[in-house]
Amino acid sequence: MQLPLDLISGVLSFLFTVLILSYLIGDNPLFRIAVYLFVGITAGYVASVILWQVLTPRLFTPTSSMFQTGAYEQAALLVVPWLGLAFILMKISPRLSRIASFTMAFLVGAGAAVIIAGALIGTIIPQVSATINFFDLNIAAARNINPAEVIGNGSIVLVGVVTTLSYFHFGARPQASGNPRRFIVIEFFAFIGKIFIGITLGVIFAGVYAAALTALIERISSLINFFGNF
Repeated sequence: MQLPLDLISGVLSFLFTVLILSYLIGDNPLFRIAVYLFVGITAGYVASVILWQVLTPRLFTPTSSMFQTGAYEQAALLVVPWLGLAFILMKISPRLSRIASFTMAFLVGAGAAVIIAGALIGTIIPQVSATINFFDLNIAAARNINPAEVIGNGSIVLVGVVTTLSYFHFGARPQASGNPRRFIVIEFFAFIGKIFIGITLGVIFAGVYAAALTALIERISSLINFFGNF
């Protein structure tokens, strides 16, 4: 007799829900089984995506096409990726792991450049522009917003941005006691920035908690509905 798919998925959902909720009584083998399965499935999925969406279309297929068509002028473009792949695979061997440092250094450097550029273009510059727009009285007039409210909101945002950035200013000078200390103005701004950061993290935590609570309610509701149908 062939079991219905809904029954199988429902039983598996119930099983994994119980395994995860078993963490409420402390760390135990049941919870670890669920975590290991999750990590293993995630690793397998990532490896599959890399194989079929990165390596195959960008390396294996062009290499196979080059040998089939005889277009060996493309070999220069494929040598570097193949060498990089070979160097990364050398990380498996402790003796050859140093050779892979060149490829890893390139990946880290390229990744750092992308992150810095992304932070600059996608975060800092838009944040500065958005902060300036808070003081745009023309936009406020078009939206029928009181200018005093615009200036007040803009001032709060401006203070939050400046003080938060000041909190991450780590330049300090050694004092007579030998302990490094930032300039007194930076210390004052950093203290206010710490308040803004605390408020932000509190809001984020509340959002994460609400999302987790919603997921828990959904799981319990699905289990009740599952058993109610049998």
